[in-house]
Amino acid sequence: MAEEITERVESARVRRVPKYSVFLLLGAAVGIIAALALTFGISDGGVSTSTGLEYSVGQVFGFIALGAIPVGMALGGVVALILDRSARRRSREVRIVHERVRSTDAA
Repeated sequence: MAEEITERVESARVRRVPKYSVFLLLGAAVGIIAALALTFGISDGGVSTSTGLEYSVGQVFGFIALGAIPVGMALGGVVALILDRSARRRSREVRIVHERVRSTDAA
C-alpha cells in the first residue's frame, strides 16, 4: 500500500474576539437596574404633570425600562466594539500545516 503525502504551509492571524451577545445582555441588565433606580428615585409618585393621571410603580418602571434597556444594550455594544478594536492590535501570526494523505492502491 503506497501513500502520497502532500503538505502545504499557510499563515493566519489569530486574535481573541469578544462575544457580542454577552455584552448586549449585560447592557440590558444594566438598563433594568437603571430603570429600577430611576423608578424608585422619582419623588412625585408617578403623577403626570401634563394630564394629571397617576401611574402605578409597575407602569412607571415599564415606561422607563422602554428607554433604559436599549440604551444599556447600545452601551454594551459600544464596549464590545472597543474591545474588538483593541484585540485587533494584539493579534498574532501563526503557521498552519495542511497535510493530505492519499492512498494510491488500485482497487
